Amino acid sequence: MQANSINDRELFKLISEGDELAFRQFFHRYVPELRPLVSHLTKTAAVTEDIIQESFLRLWMSRDKLIEIENPRSWLLRIIFHQSFSYLRKQVVHHKAMDVISSRYTADEPVSTTEELLSYSAMVKQIGVAVALLPPQAKRIYLLSRENGLKIPEIAAELSISPNTVKNSLVRSLQFIRKHLELSGHLFPALVVWLLGR
Repeated sequence: MQANSINDRELFKLISEGDELAFRQFFHRYVPELRPLVSHLTKTAAVTEDIIQESFLRLWMSRDKLIEIENPRSWLLRIIFHQSFSYLRKQVVHHKAMDVISSRYTADEPVSTTEELLSYSAMVKQIGVAVALLPPQAKRIYLLSRENGLKIPEIAAELSISPNTVKNSLVRSLQFIRKHLELSGHLFPALVVWLLGR
């Protein structure tokens, strides 16, 4: 086990220097162990693969910090569990939002329901306005992500830019859209997270 730990640190040193072969070796070493762990949490094969790929993408993007990591396996497991629980939290928010919408729109209160439907429609419209106000590149990245369902690496390949640029652009766009919604008086956190996090 000690030899394996030393070997992992050596791989991290090589990865920190941009060695893609070392990165692939580390990936293939740990994916067989990680896949059943993540699958147990998410219960979905496609989501499991997404979480593993996103976690290793984070590892590659943080490669300048890898030289300081004492225990690569523990560090990787922390990333994997963080990604898995982030997914599960989003799922809970999504289901809660859907339950709220479902219960409110099937309730026997036509006046309230009409008002809520109008508020919801107005909020969706404001999201469209905010997206239209984004700079052209940011707008394209946002639409590729939210409407086409592309992942960060796919968008990066499509636009010939780095995954980090895509990620930063999406973060800024979501902040801008949330701010726009707040300024236009739409304060529905669960619904906003549901709409923006699809």
